[in-house]
Parts: sequence; C-alpha cells; structure tokens
Amino acid sequence: MTSALEEVIGRIVPADEQAILRAGDRLNSLTKPPGSLGRLEALAVRLAGISGVEQPSYGKRTVVVMAADHGVCSEGVSAFPQEVTVQMAHNFLSGGAAVNVLARQGGAEVKLVDIGIGGDLSHPELIDRKVRRGTCNMAQGPAMSREEALRAILAGVNVAEEAVKSGTEILITGEMGIGNTTASAAVLCALEGIPAETAVGRGTGIDDERLRHKIAVVERALQINAPDPDDAIDVLAKVGGLEIAGLAGLILGAAAARVPVVLDGFISGAAALAAKALAPESIHYMIASHVSGEQGHKLMLERLGLEALLDLGLRLGEGTGGALCLHLIEAVCRIMREMATFESAGVSGAESR
Repeated sequence: MTSALEEVIGRIVPADEQAILRAGDRLNSLTKPPGSLGRLEALAVRLAGISGVEQPSYGKRTVVVMAADHGVCSEGVSAFPQEVTVQMAHNFLSGGAAVNVLARQGGAEVKLVDIGIGGDLSHPELIDRKVRRGTCNMAQGPAMSREEALRAILAGVNVAEEAVKSGTEILITGEMGIGNTTASAAVLCALEGIPAETAVGRGTGIDDERLRHKIAVVERALQINAPDPDDAIDVLAKVGGLEIAGLAGLILGAAAARVPVVLDGFISGAAALAAKALAPESIHYMIASHVSGEQGHKLMLERLGLEALLDLGLRLGEGTGGALCLHLIEAVCRIMREMATFESAGVSGAESR
C-alpha cells in the first residue's frame, strides 16, 4: 500500500506557470483597472495554474462528504451523542442536510462516503469504503493502526479518481463525524507544534467547562501516543480520524489528476495539513473556501499558506463553506471567458506615464 501512495504522490506536479502568466495577461487586458477585482483575480490565476488553461470552466462539481465515528467521543468531548453520525448520514442521502441545499444551489452533487461509521448503513447512493467501525479512543491509545490510516488515505484517493473518471471537474471536501473537531485539533497540534489550548475549539457548541475538559483530552492523547510530527501517517493513525485520512487522500487524488479541490473548514484543514506533509506540491491544488468559526482554523490556513475567500463565522462543516464558494468560482470563470477586452470593446486602456 505504501508503494501505491508513493505512485499517486509522484504524479503531483507544480502548478502550470505558463497558464498562470497567460491568465495574468488576460486579466490585464480586460475592460477594468488592473487588480480592481481584488482577490477574485488571484483566484482566477490560481485556477489557471491548476487547470493548465487561462479560461477554465467547471461543469460537473462534486462535494465528497466523508463520514466516520470517533472513539474519543466516550470522553464526553461533544455536545451531541455519537449516534448522530449515522443519523446525519441518512439525512445526507435523503438530500436534507445544509450541504445538500447549498450544493443544489451551486450546481453540485453530494456523494456520501462511509469510511468509518460505527453503525450499519445501506443506500444505493452510498459509497462504501469502510475501513473499520470508528476509531479507538485516542485518549487511551492509537486511534487506529498505521495500516488502517493508509487504507483510509488510499480510499480517499480512489474516490477522487472515480469522481474524475465520471466527469467531475472540481471537488469540494466535506465531512461528518461526531468528535472530529477533537481529532482535527490533535492533528494540528501534532503536525504543527501548536498547544492544545490554542488549537481546541467548541466544536458542536460545548460550554466552558467541557471545553477545558476537551483540551485536557487532546493533551492526554498527544502525551500517550507521541505522534511523530515528521510522519503524517503516524499522526493520522495515532490521533486522527478515518474521515480526516480519507479527505487527505481525496486531496492527493485531486492534485494528481490536476483537479482543483475546494477545502471546507476545520476538519478539511487538518486533512490538508496531512496532505501537504505527504506531498508539498499538493498545496497548489487547494482552494480555501472560508475561515471557520472553530478556533484553530486560522492557524491552519496560515500554516498552509492559503487565504480564504469567505469569512462568515461558519462552523457546520459538511462542505457547506466549499459549496458556497462555487458561486465565486463560477463568477471568476465567467469573467475570464465573457468579459470584453480593451481591444474587442474599443475602449482605451490606462495611459502609461
């Protein structure tokens, strides 16, 4: 399995510099002052580098929701019981979750992947990639074995490859798993040397007392497991989650296929940190959709070197922030394809001094 992952990583190349230059030239030829569309212009250039063309378009759009359970829930770190994971999975499959609504508005489909739900789930639209029925309690030992973490990563790679093969041109990361902000905070601490009190947030809306307890649980998990910060698979195995590992694989699979992957919030950020650690070039294919209301997400984005497009205080997860950003991406693509140039419109350009 290690060789399979190495093969995928070997296919990830830097962004297309020539396409980036061509996109910059086109932006400067459009009927507007240079740079006047602000960060939308940076997004246009980034998309060009990913796709290799200065005027990209993205027809089929897919939100991949990775779902899994966490043994650390037994420590009382969430305001919701663990059975909500499988209950919400049914909600995704029936089209009733927030991400389903926003994806429909953004012209995207939602694919639910069972990569580690604790309960049984059967549905014709479900993608079954279950590695195991939830993780172990990381506050008492490793969340999973190294082999299981690797299997989850490769499952994510496979989901990305299958989506691209079926015509998907842009991927959005989503997740569901009660307890996953605890695991994501632990991944941030382990990979980036961030103290738990800085990384751990309120997740599903816990009070001050439970927040202090949650911080202590993360600190205990890090102390007991001693994850190696130079080994992302070790970190994912010891203090991560199956959906976090799966999303890391999804990101790597998208990068290997030269397909943009729009990151959602805190859990997706943990997966992105792992993906970057495994394949630094993968960062070129990531687009940060928003700044989560979850404590620690801004730090994640800083460490990734990414600037989010939105800051709306979202902390729902599911891929909701990523789905919202599809509108901005569509706007940028239309600007690049449809806006007149100074030459075609007969408009005088800026005077040189």
